[in-house]
Amino acid sequence: MAAALRAFFGYFFLVLLVRIVGRRPGKQLTPFEFVLIFFIGGLALTAMVGDEASFTNAVCQIIAIGLAHYSVVWLRSKSSRVARLFDGTALILLEDGKWRSHTLSQMGIQDDDVMASARDNGIKSLEDIDQAVLERNGEISVVEKQD
Repeated sequence: MAAALRAFFGYFFLVLLVRIVGRRPGKQLTPFEFVLIFFIGGLALTAMVGDEASFTNAVCQIIAIGLAHYSVVWLRSKSSRVARLFDGTALILLEDGKWRSHTLSQMGIQDDDVMASARDNGIKSLEDIDQAVLERNGEISVVEKQD
């Protein structure tokens, strides 16, 4: 039972850690960040398993993580506050041709990252962008100006 509780606590700890650390678009993760993510996962696994590494413990931990995830999904569907806590909110990075430098620096995003996303959407220059938003899933959405 202790192993299942460690797994349950570990899940919430990692979700909280990811929310605290911040989000970056998946395409912009560096190899270091990928290694860091896998390393943290390995450490969490070691903490969950502890001294006991039986099949029963593994099954209990998988069930505990599944229940933890299900409870988060359920809580998110019932409360918009919980959803904002776990998912965050969309953040405006550029609006009316003006960069929101505080938001950019706080999220660890460069203006070049926004422009790369704009080019992916066929927008060639800053003057053609109406708004750029860092979405809740970490992707950058760029809205083109309408004539």
